[in-house]
Amino acid sequence: MSRSSHSTAVAEHHDNALRDSAVATNVLVVGVGGQGVIMVSKVIALLCQQHQLQVKQSEVHGMAKRGGVVFSHVRFGEQVYSPTIPTGEADVILALEWAEGLRWLRYLNPHTGTFIADTQQIVPPFACCNRQPGGLSGYDQLTANEIRSQLPGTLALDAGGIAAELGNSKAANTVLLGALSTALEFPVEDWQSLIAAAVPPQTVEVNRRAFTTGREWALNPPASNAAESVTPVVLEPVRAPAELEITEAWCKGCDICVKVCPERCLLLNEREVVEISDPAACTGCRLCEWLCPDFAIRIHIQTVEAQV
Repeated sequence: MSRSSHSTAVAEHHDNALRDSAVATNVLVVGVGGQGVIMVSKVIALLCQQHQLQVKQSEVHGMAKRGGVVFSHVRFGEQVYSPTIPTGEADVILALEWAEGLRWLRYLNPHTGTFIADTQQIVPPFACCNRQPGGLSGYDQLTANEIRSQLPGTLALDAGGIAAELGNSKAANTVLLGALSTALEFPVEDWQSLIAAAVPPQTVEVNRRAFTTGREWALNPPASNAAESVTPVVLEPVRAPAELEITEAWCKGCDICVKVCPERCLLLNEREVVEISDPAACTGCRLCEWLCPDFAIRIHIQTVEAQV
């Protein structure tokens, strides 16, 4: 393709995106690897197809291991030309992780857009200036109330906590789908049937309850969601080592955790199963937990909170 032809194609793509931004509904789903961003976006896309709407979906997830960036554009309407949402044209941003939601806010329509976000924070280990417990973090410090003051259409809920109370913390994305259902005009039963088809059979009931709970929360947000002020919390350094839980049956001896551990306190034993060689050296950075492809490692950290 010549340079002039390429320029013409780019210009046509841009014009198409702007033309259908006025008639298409734009939903941007963002989060990190392992949260179910792609499942959420596919449920939305299938729902649109079920209602005879044209839908286009564009996603980036190939490089996202657990903890990596994942996002998906979903656009639907009577006629949709472009699969990507122009900046400032998203009708809804659905964020499965707080900082990722903030990173994409420039895509939200500042006048009519709805921001729905889980307040859970997945802090990358290398966002910390000091990996010791209580070390300074480079994680975005904006609170839900600060965002709400600029964007009244903000629903910030502890979807992970709600899902955990229901018995399955992995259903946090379904809690958020319940909240999203209040912003998109599709029948509730259609949402529920598609979710039931997308999740493992043994989790259908908990996901049904997660969807209902998220929807009810969005329809009747707690009074504190609008008025509560946030008191900063500082985590005091705790010198006790983090507790490493290893499910040996799941460990395949891939050696990833051993190689990425910043403190070099992990090793493979004679059975090719990971174990911790120096518990006192572990800072609980969670890098091993997030990058384990087999979910064989969990970190438990005891911290002391001090109000300031």
